[in-house]
Amino acid sequence: MLIDTHCHLDAPEFAQDREQVIERARAAGVCSIVVPSVGVFDFQAARETAMAAPGGVYALGIHPLFTPKAGAADLEALEQEIQRRLDDPRFVALGEIGLDYFVPELKADQASRHQEWLYEAQLAMAQHYGLPVLLHVRRSQDRVLKYLRQFPGVGGIAHAFNGSEQQAQMFVRQGCALGFGGAMTFGRAKQIRRLAQDMSLADMVLETDAPDLAPSWLVEPGTPLASVRNEPAEVKGIAASLAQLREMDVADVIAQTGATARRVLPRLDAFLASQGL
Repeated sequence: MLIDTHCHLDAPEFAQDREQVIERARAAGVCSIVVPSVGVFDFQAARETAMAAPGGVYALGIHPLFTPKAGAADLEALEQEIQRRLDDPRFVALGEIGLDYFVPELKADQASRHQEWLYEAQLAMAQHYGLPVLLHVRRSQDRVLKYLRQFPGVGGIAHAFNGSEQQAQMFVRQGCALGFGGAMTFGRAKQIRRLAQDMSLADMVLETDAPDLAPSWLVEPGTPLASVRNEPAEVKGIAASLAQLREMDVADVIAQTGATARRVLPRLDAFLASQGL
């Protein structure tokens, strides 16, 4: 089953043609799209957008890039929203949460401590409510793991993984699959491509992170990657790229990564099963 496990379909970049974007994904064979929220301000948008997409599901969380303006009130609002949505079959995870040490402003001592506090609090919620997590791990793999280990039973997906093989195996041991998307399609991304070849498909899922992280075929030479809009339909090409890297049939890649997504996101599995998928 072809699943885009990470797509910000509610983003403003899709405001003008979201219905057409959803239709193109459906036509490409995408059976499910996971829409993570990034803060209290888009909980409703993530949910409504997921409901508009066939097989669409959503996650609730506070993204590290939005932690500078988030505080205790946001955590309270998040927990209240989780409690309201526990009976919603389309609510599948807590996310997108994690840590980001790529953005300079978030590396400063106070900002770093603040995002770590929010991340730890959200892991505690995930453990309390029995939810998997969608993890943001940009330049922060070891620190994300440090906190994750403190909450036994919490697993999920390490989104847009770009760490070492050793770090990859540590995430797997914590019950996480690794998300592979557009970055893997660039020949220069040697570490990601090596991991994509060597990791077990039982520990890998496919994603787009649309509208960001466009795959190589959408990026014209000399065009800044950040200026190119990605779409969930591109997960089909990402599956084909992974199959080519591993020298295997694309149908097998789709079947195995889809099964992994359903395993690490049990509520997604239950929802798809309720839809006869």
